[in-house]
Amino acid sequence: MDEKLSGKLDNKSGVATSVFLWSPLPTKKKLDFTKTEVQNKKNDKNTNSEPYYPNCEFQIWLRSCEKEIIKPLEGKIIGSIPSWLNGSLLRNGPGSLKAGRDEFKHLFDSSALIHRFAIKNGNVTYQCRFLQSEVYKKIWMANRIVVTEFGTKGIPDPCHSIFQRITTMFSLKSGMSDNAMISVYPFGDEIYALNEFPFIHKLDGETLDTLKRVDLTESVSIVNHTSHPHVMEDSSVYNIGMAMYASGPYQCVIYFPKKDEATNTSMFEKAKIVASIPARWPLHPSYIHTFGITENYFVIMEQPLSISLPDLMAVRFNNEPLAGAFKWYGDEYTQISVISRKTGLLERRFQAETFFYMHIINQYENSDHVILDVCAYRDPSMLDCMYVETMRNMQNNPDYAKMFRGRPIRFVLPMNPLPQNVSRAENLITLENTKARAKYLASGEIHVQAEMLCNLGCETPRIHYEKYLGKKYRYFYAISSDVDAENPGTIIKVDVETRTCKTWQQKNCFPGEPIFVPSPNSQFEDDGIILSVMVWGYEDTNHVGLLILDAHSFQEMGRAEFKTPSPVPKCLHGWFFPNKTTAFC
Repeated sequence: MDEKLSGKLDNKSGVATSVFLWSPLPTKKKLDFTKTEVQNKKNDKNTNSEPYYPNCEFQIWLRSCEKEIIKPLEGKIIGSIPSWLNGSLLRNGPGSLKAGRDEFKHLFDSSALIHRFAIKNGNVTYQCRFLQSEVYKKIWMANRIVVTEFGTKGIPDPCHSIFQRITTMFSLKSGMSDNAMISVYPFGDEIYALNEFPFIHKLDGETLDTLKRVDLTESVSIVNHTSHPHVMEDSSVYNIGMAMYASGPYQCVIYFPKKDEATNTSMFEKAKIVASIPARWPLHPSYIHTFGITENYFVIMEQPLSISLPDLMAVRFNNEPLAGAFKWYGDEYTQISVISRKTGLLERRFQAETFFYMHIINQYENSDHVILDVCAYRDPSMLDCMYVETMRNMQNNPDYAKMFRGRPIRFVLPMNPLPQNVSRAENLITLENTKARAKYLASGEIHVQAEMLCNLGCETPRIHYEKYLGKKYRYFYAISSDVDAENPGTIIKVDVETRTCKTWQQKNCFPGEPIFVPSPNSQFEDDGIILSVMVWGYEDTNHVGLLILDAHSFQEMGRAEFKTPSPVPKCLHGWFFPNKTTAFC
């Protein structure tokens, strides 16, 4: 991918000094995204005995927590913690790859571990607990892997006959994992852990106890949902999931209205589908990890990575990992659908170049255009990179960095374009200060081409969410996804107006998703702090910390460090919950 990126980068400051265009070349053949294909990729051994990525420490992802921390540990404070910062940062992610003598084969299969950093009056405590999902309890009881996950085959139940396996194939929920190890979100005044199956787990925000499991299919007819819903200012929640109808699968937006205190009705009891579109390919619905929302629109991107329903039936019958049902159609474009929030109907559809994505940065409306910022990759090879075997072999793999190469890009979608009789070469975008393009194809469809926001790999992006979700914004924060960078453990602040960056880094320290918390009575967009969880590499396994940066200057203000009784793996996503005595910023 990087051979197609043009521009200059000031490597000393980490500042992008010019605007970039994104122009990847599509893959020309259909690929099967399966574990077998990944394991069959043979890389030449590094004959120089020198690691290809000497600054990248992959073991931080492969650690297994061996002892929960129930009684909070007191942190060693370095620098200062803002006196106004009071609340809890909850994090979710892979906690243990072990199940007795067995080991999970993909990072996404690791047992979920919930972390809590409690901040009060300048002090910080830390604790962690395993999510008590049904899958986790089965594994703990059996002391082995007994449930087939995304990339790992479980030991089948010998009591199941072939007819029981056939019956299971037609049961949508049977065999689904409830190992919710991706994210943590508020639903009203309650806290839930999520993955992409329709089971979410309520957590105690102080003890980290798993209180109950909620089956969303009992409230709304979906078979899955994303692990990244959108929380609105009034505390209502939107998410996107897939529903199966007689005519085929539909991508559906689900609305969870705020809790009715008068009747004590939960948000789940009143959940409803407010918009839906037929899946782009009826037998191969696209994999969707997140979606966009603006004042007037929902934005759904259907990428060429799909879930093959026929193959899904086959892998379930044969008790094979779910990854075997994923298909990558690299010669197909990405389809972007913009749907009216008022009517629930499709407003306009666009074609974009071939790319893979997990996370949308933000989206907003501007003068009859929808701006859509995305962390994009050429293809889904980054999912291959998360197989345990592939990670352990990364230092001998000269292509590993290319497989993980992504960049933040911006699409500009003209909602009221010029009539079709204009020249096909004419740019339909009328906004200034963008190099993104849109043009008519011979079919009458509109093709959109993105521009690059910065020449750094960015992942797990966050913004000043509570105030700027779906609105014009200037800054986002992310962690580096460039494993061949001088320091892969880098936090990045991107100014999308000037296309410049600021970075924070420390040798052998690997921070996680940066979460923005606004200052009291915040006066401007980056008036606040960044919270990020730190882990350290190599032998420093029993060490975790909470980093606090000034979001404006991007300078460190303070940190809390903890020595733990067992290794601390790196986590994925989280949420900051202010104390109830503090206004929700």
